[in-house]
Amino acid sequence: MSISGSLQGVERRGLMFVLSSPSGAGKSTLARMLIERMPALSMSVSVTTRRMRPGEVDGADYHFIDKATFDAMVANGELLEHASVFDHHYGTPRKPVETALAGGQDVLFDIDWQGTQQLRETARGDVVSVFILPPSAADLERRLHTRAQDSAEVIRGRMNRASHELSHWAEYDYVVTNNQLDSAYSEVEFILKAERLRRERQTGLSAFVRELQKQLEP
Repeated sequence: MSISGSLQGVERRGLMFVLSSPSGAGKSTLARMLIERMPALSMSVSVTTRRMRPGEVDGADYHFIDKATFDAMVANGELLEHASVFDHHYGTPRKPVETALAGGQDVLFDIDWQGTQQLRETARGDVVSVFILPPSAADLERRLHTRAQDSAEVIRGRMNRASHELSHWAEYDYVVTNNQLDSAYSEVEFILKAERLRRERQTGLSAFVRELQKQLEP
């Protein structure tokens, strides 16, 4: 994919754009907004062993699989990253991501800090990570109750886990506080646009500049 109509021969390698946060801080909402508004960006669809929630679609939200299938994918090296969260297992299939990046397409990840660490180990130069913070603990709890997807016991578990998840904020490239959704989205979008322009992601750029220099020679 050419980064500009004026830069013939310059292509862009895709990147892995990671959003992480404690449950309820808004990363999934921000991810949906990015997919709707940003071109050349697709959502990584993870595999999971947890049950499908009301409104979810197999193959769109997750690939819902059993534990035996999950274990086989891990053993065969078919996952870029995998993690256990609340007694369920999640992982990112390798092949579709690698195909997208090679074609200049970006892939968006809605994963936790464990998955982000693994991505960095396997594809460091391709990974850009953003940690989403809630404005307060009270706001985080309110959002979890507003979702009305989990029992009170599960919400307590998520709140207890949030402190541990927040301890990993410094491992991320960028940190955005989701105090107001539109402002948080603008900041995340700006990060993605800037990272797309990094010199090292633009294949063929050196040849383009050399040709430009030749054209400018007297």
